Amino acid sequence: MSAPTDLTIRAASEALRSREISAVDLLDAVLDQAARTEAELHSYLTIDRGGARTAAEEADAAFSRGDDRGLLQGIPVAVKDNMVTDGVETTAGSQVLSGYLPPYDATVVARLRAAGAVIVGKANLDEFAMGSSTENSSYGPTRNPWNTDRVPGGSSGGSAASVASGSALGALGSDTGGSIRQPASLCGVVGMKPTYGLVSRYGLIAFASSLDQIGPIARTVDDAVTILETIAGHDPLDATSYRGPVPAFRSDIGRGIEGVRVGVVRELSGDGIDAEVLAAFERTLDTLRGAGADVIEVSLPSTSYALSCYYLIAPAECSANLARFDGVRYGNRVDGGTVEEMMGHTRHAGFGPEVTRRVLLGTYALSAGYYDAFYGQAQRVRTLVSRDFASAYERVDVLVSPTSPTTAFELGARTQDPLSMYMSDICTIPSNLSGEPSISVPVGLDGAGLPIGFQVMAPALGEPMLFRVAAEIERLAGFELLRSEKVGS
Repeated sequence: MSAPTDLTIRAASEALRSREISAVDLLDAVLDQAARTEAELHSYLTIDRGGARTAAEEADAAFSRGDDRGLLQGIPVAVKDNMVTDGVETTAGSQVLSGYLPPYDATVVARLRAAGAVIVGKANLDEFAMGSSTENSSYGPTRNPWNTDRVPGGSSGGSAASVASGSALGALGSDTGGSIRQPASLCGVVGMKPTYGLVSRYGLIAFASSLDQIGPIARTVDDAVTILETIAGHDPLDATSYRGPVPAFRSDIGRGIEGVRVGVVRELSGDGIDAEVLAAFERTLDTLRGAGADVIEVSLPSTSYALSCYYLIAPAECSANLARFDGVRYGNRVDGGTVEEMMGHTRHAGFGPEVTRRVLLGTYALSAGYYDAFYGQAQRVRTLVSRDFASAYERVDVLVSPTSPTTAFELGARTQDPLSMYMSDICTIPSNLSGEPSISVPVGLDGAGLPIGFQVMAPALGEPMLFRVAAEIERLAGFELLRSEKVGS
């Protein structure tokens, strides 16, 4: 058997069931790996050793009495620290929530626990999930396991780095404009954003409510499906939760891609994409053609406005959502002579510069006299983006692009240039605006030995086809053979 921290979720699950390893031993291996890597990587904000050990012991006891709750039973996973966990500090990477102990679990966390998963701890993130490098965390940046001078991407950088380094076998992230897929791409793992509403947002500390979605980060497509199967489904506590049946995610995996129509998005696969990323993208397209796919170039003209559209809608929604952090009800309080001064002092001390920037942008976009010119116009553009996607899906089964325009960049390289940082999400933002599912699969390394991701997008509730194509890309790319390069192997 491979080292426990190198196992996929499926392989670890099989080892647990055959009694080759216990859940406690698997957890100990993961915690030992974290002890070796965390001082440098900083994937976690909190490691819940006591809670994780109790969960692992319960998983072993359940196996002994024949109580099998599924593939996640006994599996160590990380949870992004913007999902509340009962009695475990949840900060969203912000000083304003330092020391906050939630009195309940987010729905996704409750579902992980019910499935017997072992929650190792809370993963680092850009403050309130606002960023593309995990450098905006109030508690220090996370580093990329492939090269610790590089960023892991963001905002779910801690989740992606924990999986890539072996301090978790899977993780939950949240994706508002690419915050699962972009760090997955930069860290050489699989990251998936489900159809909006397919996974409950109850207990997710909101950034932009019409865009936020929770999803899995894992080493393989199969593992990502396993996590999604556990957390998906209607939740009456979330007003935006999808009420229909959950798609059969695995129904098409293994069928190959003969005759599948793959649409290459012209606007997301040309200018602005690094040459090595584009070369890997083209090589992957060639392998898809060789496997029988019908590769077609398509145009989504409105996506050229997606970045501008996103950076009006997301800040507008964040300015409303973050108004609750005022020193009165949640988190820290900085006293002042009046209530207004207290609120101002609290927010000034509690919010970092990127959060402050977006709150100000959003407040301006929603202000009297500017609402229709900015927020209203952005919503109209969002409709055009959705129409472009719908039109494209009349011709193709899936759409594809690079996940990120570059591989992992150096820490500090873009912190003084917000626009350059925002461009990191140019390929991922459109499917957040449309609300449709998408996934990043690692397909190779650049000349510096850094991972490159390939993005697949599908229509709403089109996860079965999405996973079918993603699994075939994964098989053809053979990225597992390159994974031995990562830190901790």
